[in-house]
Amino acid sequence: MRRKVTSLLAVLLLVVTAGAGSVGAAPVGSAGAASVAGQSTTTAQADCSFPVTETDATGTEVTIEQKPERVVTLSPSAAQTMWEIGGKSQVVGVSQYAAYLKGAESRTNISGAGQSRVNVEKVVAAEPDLVLAPNVISNQTVQRLRDAGLTVFRFGFATSVEDIYAKTELTGRLTGNCEGAEETVASMRDRIETVREAVEGSERPSVFISVGGGWTAGNGTFVSNMIELAGGNNIAAEANVSGYGQISEEVIVQQNPEWIVQLGQYGAYPKTEAYNNTAAVQNDQVITLSDQHISQPAPRVVDGIVQLAKAFHPEAYADANATATTTDAPETTTDEGAMQDQETTATTEASGGVPGFGVPAALAGLAGAALLARRQ
Repeated sequence: MRRKVTSLLAVLLLVVTAGAGSVGAAPVGSAGAASVAGQSTTTAQADCSFPVTETDATGTEVTIEQKPERVVTLSPSAAQTMWEIGGKSQVVGVSQYAAYLKGAESRTNISGAGQSRVNVEKVVAAEPDLVLAPNVISNQTVQRLRDAGLTVFRFGFATSVEDIYAKTELTGRLTGNCEGAEETVASMRDRIETVREAVEGSERPSVFISVGGGWTAGNGTFVSNMIELAGGNNIAAEANVSGYGQISEEVIVQQNPEWIVQLGQYGAYPKTEAYNNTAAVQNDQVITLSDQHISQPAPRVVDGIVQLAKAFHPEAYADANATATTTDAPETTTDEGAMQDQETTATTEASGGVPGFGVPAALAGLAGAALLARRQ
């Protein structure tokens, strides 16, 4: 328990440093952050040729001379991306939060203990040709890895699903998996376009995104973009919250969301009178999505978008799914079907279905902050 609390404290410091916004104050979020791919110095290599040079979020030109045979991923999103684009066999190190990926247990766990997210010595010992770092890894840690002679590419913040497309394609170029990345992005686009067509013209329900402890995701976050693509309206965005910040109970009462979307195991909404009296809780319209489907900027966010669309617009979703199955039956018999419902840990729950944190409100806020870091 002590280690968990220490980790949560460290994450809270990270969120404060990032300048998370809140209602009633000038919101500061990821809108001004570096793009997820940085400034590209080369065009996409259709044949995945090497060497390849790209500028990362630290402003450093990173050159990779040949296809990396050994890759360490410092975040679950980077690991998930490698798994999805066909680069799984290249990965030799992952963080502890990537344990859900099949085969991840056979890779080196490079996560640090206490307040450190990365054990630099473990990363160096893995002898990687390339290290993929998320935006939550500090520039100081990145520099330590570079000082140890490693090639490190640090990604910027993802503010939309378009950014996730770009990150996926960039990862493909950096690791020599261009074709797999292009196929993955094409599948993502197809599925999301089918969702978009399904919900077009439907009345959009109001949605509160619960990161935990009264924290939420507002403008300039890919999670908010997911809600929009699924056919909902994010009340935090309408209340001018930018980035990840706290939202007041007065706003919750005023906006009266029809749905509450909880982000992973730390995303339980506060069980206060303000929240319990919302239409979402009164009508048992609270949905919890797994971290891998909504909290990590990686290809599986599409599964989260499909789950949300199915919850927000069940009839429209069913009609679109039936149409897609009838029209494209020869091509949509696999899990990659445009609207096919894939296996997920997402669950729809009543107001009491998700237990509280069992800790004081301050610690609940820290748990919410932990998810902000784990989203990468």
